[in-house]
Amino acid sequence: MAKEGVEKAEETEQMIEKEAGKEPAEGGGGGSHRLGDAQEMRAVVLAGFGGLNKLRVTRKAMPEPQDGELKIRVKACGLNFIDLMVRQGNIDNPPKTPLVPGFECSGIVEALGDSVKGYEIGDRVMAFVNYNAWAEVVCTPVEFVYKIPDDMSFSDGQ
Repeated sequence: MAKEGVEKAEETEQMIEKEAGKEPAEGGGGGSHRLGDAQEMRAVVLAGFGGLNKLRVTRKAMPEPQDGELKIRVKACGLNFIDLMVRQGNIDNPPKTPLVPGFECSGIVEALGDSVKGYEIGDRVMAFVNYNAWAEVVCTPVEFVYKIPDDMSFSDGQ
């Protein structure tokens, strides 16, 4: 079973690299990658409204926290009714595509923006975001972030 998971991860890496027009890298790997001089991350991007065929795993520039924001390494993200409605474009004033869906996530604080108090790098948190939760990293205002206990799983925290 574990070997199957590794094969799936490598297949996903190859699909991402094919979409980006690059040759597949040897060995794959996770975490952040470099795009020129900027770091990048993986994210699920909604290319247009419709079915699952409109979702793609792509590479995007790594966000950095602004004043009053936390940068969170996402460990779990939610899939809710509103996510399905957004994907189909069935909401009032739908956002413009392409976009990264997702409104809630949990993970680990990776960086603090200026004026953020009460949090430290390494804190386990859950957050409500205005899109972008279906990515490896998200930045969101501190007022929408809540600490979760050490004995709570990330999937329970989102």
